[in-house]
Amino acid sequence: MAHHEQTHHDQAHHDQAPTGRALTRLAVSATLHCLTGCAIGEVLGLVLATWWGLANLPSILLAVALAFLFGYSLTIWPVLRSGLALRAAVGVALAADTVSILTMEVVDNLVVLAVPGAMQAGLTDLLFWGSLVVSLVIAFAVTVPVNRALIRRGKGHAVVHAYHH
Repeated sequence: MAHHEQTHHDQAHHDQAPTGRALTRLAVSATLHCLTGCAIGEVLGLVLATWWGLANLPSILLAVALAFLFGYSLTIWPVLRSGLALRAAVGVALAADTVSILTMEVVDNLVVLAVPGAMQAGLTDLLFWGSLVVSLVIAFAVTVPVNRALIRRGKGHAVVHAYHH
């Protein structure tokens, strides 16, 4: 009986949302995870779009699509390794990352669009890479409080933690 009570207590403690600095650390970690996927997708998308000579809208659409693909993939693989079926792992990734990736992508693309000449810059142009880095840094800063609020409510990246070992 004591073991059952201890297990129940541990589970109740584990289910409590973190607060204060622990919550902020978790939000920063979740946002860095999101940033990694978004940055890979953004860079690959914009490099391909620039190489292929795509106009602004198709360039942005390609970069955003790849950001979501890589962002979700970075969540799906570890969840699959925990033993969850693919369909369920996709569901976890959608629940965990959609708002975070969407926030990061909206901010990131608005910043790049606001920088004069950034969308027309070539791959060897410092403006291309500089505006991309600045946009991702700003997007990170905006997304951390979004992830913090989601995690505090048991949403967003908080749903992934049940599958981490």
